Amino acid sequence: MLGKDYGVTELNRAPDIARTVATTVLDRDPGVLSAVDSLSHHVFLSPDVVVKVIDAGQHTRLEREIALAPFLPEGITAPLLVSGNHQGYRYACYTRMPGTAPGMDLPGVDAGTARALAVQAVHRLGMLHRWTPGEAAAATLRETIEHGGFVNRAGLFTLIENIRDADRDGVVEPALLDGLDRIAEGAPLHSDTIVPVHADSHWGNWLAEGDQVTVLLDFEWARFGVPMDDWFFVIGTSGPHRDVVLDVVAGETGTAPELIRYECEVRHATHVASDILLALTVLEGREAGLLGARLRGLSEIVVDRLWWH
Repeated sequence: MLGKDYGVTELNRAPDIARTVATTVLDRDPGVLSAVDSLSHHVFLSPDVVVKVIDAGQHTRLEREIALAPFLPEGITAPLLVSGNHQGYRYACYTRMPGTAPGMDLPGVDAGTARALAVQAVHRLGMLHRWTPGEAAAATLRETIEHGGFVNRAGLFTLIENIRDADRDGVVEPALLDGLDRIAEGAPLHSDTIVPVHADSHWGNWLAEGDQVTVLLDFEWARFGVPMDDWFFVIGTSGPHRDVVLDVVAGETGTAPELIRYECEVRHATHVASDILLALTVLEGREAGLLGARLRGLSEIVVDRLWWH
């Protein structure tokens, strides 16, 4: 549904680097390493280890994740075994946890399982939201990060105007931008930064065995925010079970469903608009598929009123 990265350097040596790192720092053969899809790192799985590597000259979000790992609430994520630098690459090795990712839009998941997974996800996120980080972790969570999410009403209006300025070829229909304006007019004046949030808690970042959640992965976007910043991803990436999961969040948190829809719509619109601006500026047409997908997504939000059906 939402994209975070579109410029990961292709490292032809990544598999070799991952094996060398794992063998050296763990002082044993990690076994067969299999590559898995990732937008922001090169990730490899062995039977009991996960290895992430990235060119040290790329983004620093792996360092953010590494810095938080020792302090996160026990049992919420995979244990970090070791991290460091090797021949110009940043790496981190984690214990491989049981389960597989339910996946974006929960493919093949029935309504009962979706409900069970959602209940557990809300409880796991509640552990994170209730966590009081020490100064070292708090300093990491306070670091500025361009997350593409909702910050305040003024920021959303600025984002819309930046799209108008960047859209020299008129590929964004005026009706879509007018719809964004209407959403911005009703958006909160600001979003607080009061609790730790994962900020990327879509269903591709969870592991589960059947209807049992085992772990939440990838804390590279973690920051201070509000619980809705996480609930949005859980609900919004539930595909055909969106209303079921929204009902779970409302019931488990005592939040009015209408407020959840309103807050999710604002966040969804902001993330999609951020990707549209990225496609028009930084990527300069190199990811035409991204722009087309986000324009369709924006139409679903402002024309089809996705969050109100």
